[in-house]
Amino acid sequence: MNILEVDHVVKRYGSKLSVDHLNLSVNKGEIFGLLGPNGAGKSTTISMIAGLLKMDQGEIRLDGISVKDQPLEVKRKIGLVPQDLALYETMSAADNVTFFARLYGLRGKLLKERVKESLEFVGLQDKAKEAPSTFSGGMKRRLNIACALSHRPDLIIMDEPTVGIDPQSRNHILESVRTLNEMGSTIIYTSHYMEEVAAISNRVAIMDQGRIIACGTEAELRERVASEEKIVLTASGIHDGVVEELKLHPRVRAVEVTEETLTIMLPSAQLALQDMLFICTKHDMSIQSLRVEEPDLETLFLNLTGRTLRD
Repeated sequence: MNILEVDHVVKRYGSKLSVDHLNLSVNKGEIFGLLGPNGAGKSTTISMIAGLLKMDQGEIRLDGISVKDQPLEVKRKIGLVPQDLALYETMSAADNVTFFARLYGLRGKLLKERVKESLEFVGLQDKAKEAPSTFSGGMKRRLNIACALSHRPDLIIMDEPTVGIDPQSRNHILESVRTLNEMGSTIIYTSHYMEEVAAISNRVAIMDQGRIIACGTEAELRERVASEEKIVLTASGIHDGVVEELKLHPRVRAVEVTEETLTIMLPSAQLALQDMLFICTKHDMSIQSLRVEEPDLETLFLNLTGRTLRD
């Protein structure tokens, strides 16, 4: 059963088409991953679903309720964790959660209980009286989540919730997403980090240039690139010359360089491995390690767009 339906939605900024006749549906009780590079239209889509931004064309329905016709009713059903922190830095953590909970009509004993529960859930109960101005980036992200949960929303939307935080807070947030889902929450989780989306999502939609270019379970999406492989080399002496020669090889689909790591994508690593090593050593590269990896969502994105998710 669908909790959310997005039907031919369009959003323009002047002459730029940010969201291009977008169609997607989210099932009740699932974690739906929305994966794509920066600028793909993810945040714009989220803002329209949450009723914060008007669409130019199309329809969005949450539990059958139109965002256009009943925006306030839809907003009551959504808990939004925005990409940009939405906190009052000088108010205490408890007062921040209280403020947002009151916006949804919570009062009295229930309000106090929900504030306490939300802070406990994100592990900030011992920081309830402290101001976010004293918090680390990861703690602020967790407080942002607490503010979005206090009214027990039907749909929780998390827009890039782990950007710029430490590994411990990142893991805490990912575990929180899993726990919320186990408790019955439906979650939309947007990111440009492939490994995060793949680790927690029931289904993944890959978005680029305002459109969904692939959607399915991780296994279904991997099946689309089952013949692709990666050769990953750790080496010193990587330079433009070796990259350009590798790209000219008839079997090579793409080459990506990250610091001292060279990633070569091709249909069969075994058939071309000797050629790849010959080219690298010819250019005086010093290879420290080599491994062959199976295809992943990054490979699918590259196949569909000709670019990597980090481009």
